[in-house]
Amino acid sequence: MLFVVPPLAGHVNPTVAVAAELTARGHQVAWTGPAAALTPLLPTGSTLYPAGDRDAAGGQELGGARWRDLRGIAALRFLWAEALIPLARAMLPGVHAAVEAFRPDVLVTDQQALAGPVVARRHGLPWATSATTSAEVVRPFDDFPKVGEWVSQRIAALLAECGAPGGWDPRFSPHLVLVFSTPALIGDGGPETAAAHPKDGGSGGAAGRFPPHYAFVGPAFGARPAGGDFPWRRLDPGRARVLVSLGTLNRAAGARFYPAVLRAADALADRAQLILAAPADLAGDIPPHMLHQEYVPQLQLLPHLDAVLCHGGHNTVCEALAYGLPLVVAPVRDDQPIVARQVSEAGAGVRVRFGRARADELHQALSAVLDDPAHRRAARRIQASFAAAGGAATAADRLEKLRPGPRPGPAAPGTAPTDNEKGP
Repeated sequence: MLFVVPPLAGHVNPTVAVAAELTARGHQVAWTGPAAALTPLLPTGSTLYPAGDRDAAGGQELGGARWRDLRGIAALRFLWAEALIPLARAMLPGVHAAVEAFRPDVLVTDQQALAGPVVARRHGLPWATSATTSAEVVRPFDDFPKVGEWVSQRIAALLAECGAPGGWDPRFSPHLVLVFSTPALIGDGGPETAAAHPKDGGSGGAAGRFPPHYAFVGPAFGARPAGGDFPWRRLDPGRARVLVSLGTLNRAAGARFYPAVLRAADALADRAQLILAAPADLAGDIPPHMLHQEYVPQLQLLPHLDAVLCHGGHNTVCEALAYGLPLVVAPVRDDQPIVARQVSEAGAGVRVRFGRARADELHQALSAVLDDPAHRRAARRIQASFAAAGGAATAADRLEKLRPGPRPGPAAPGTAPTDNEKGP
């Protein structure tokens, strides 16, 4: 199986876990994508076919200075027009070459790696969507229909440019959509059309609003690069412990957020120890009642925590909830407001502002998730749903059922028939 991924850690990490499970079952796996960014994210010795060079893409790098200052619709437009569409153009030749060299039976392609489905159709291969964030599957543009139409137009233009037929959406496979979440978190947010959710599809709730080929597998955890040393002995067993993290891409955007965190930490110092993962030049003067590291071994740290304050990145949120931890979520951009809303509506945490964060607001939110048992109960309910969903093992089960075969029937909304198309 060939994994087609963008150069984003949160999108690569779940594929590492699924690939490990497939390898243990005797399957051959490989990845394709921007090699310089992917190499440090993949296990040593992984088979990686280069696809996509930032200079050749003619686009902008996520995490750069221009992107870092954008919010809301402006950030979303940048994501598609300046990052994902150029990335698809740049990756297309490399993904095509990877398929010819590796000869996979199945492609597993991230929702933000649009070159993957185009190449899969050209080669007549079944492909699975890797939905590493649930935002795309819960009608994200309901409140902004013109934005949704604009995104669809950009995708349609890309398909025409690539010589692919129109009338299908490369973000959604007709064969299998792996959603690394569960209805317990995402809520009742599926497609509305009758064709998209037959009466007998799913098991109720959000899952019942999707076709049977949507598999809610929960988060998949795999090996991660070493996070460096961590002062484990400095963890205070007498106080609640709270991780504060803005993730990999957004950490540099916290210049005004981190000072508010420090002031909130001062107010909570007698009862909570905050562990701040942030750039040293932005963190400020760290008081002795806190811990600070540029990076932390997050998966190893989570079992020792009582709560998490984060940006609403899908992976960070799901990892926290997998350990039954309530959250305070300060969404920055892109899918994060949607994920933050899911957490809040599920009762597993509190949403706060990022751009105009105040110490008293953070203090109040942290006190709520630490003191109100309802938040922890909701987090543990989601934790149980994640465990039942099966994670990487369930994803591997579903992928093993995909076999090259006859063309699927007529496409339902959000799906596409697989054709053996010619390409460059």
